[in-house]
Amino acid sequence: MPTIMRIDGFRFFFFSDEHSPSHIHIEKGDGYTRIELESIKITDSYNQNSKELKKLTKLVKQNNEKLRKAWNEYFKQ
Repeated sequence: MPTIMRIDGFRFFFFSDEHSPSHIHIEKGDGYTRIELESIKITDSYNQNSKELKKLTKLVKQNNEKLRKAWNEYFKQ
């Protein structure tokens, strides 16, 4: 379960047996969110309020190149 980055207590990671489309898992405490990297679409979320979801979407947009590069390197795409 490679961790790509940590920001403000959020851990951005993916599992070693992931599937397309490329996406990032984000957790903090008991909160969890999954966001697709190409569309920046939230595809799963629990225990996150709307303010946190907006922040996570912004962080994924700001770090999209780094996240996509990590995905492609790990999965050799």
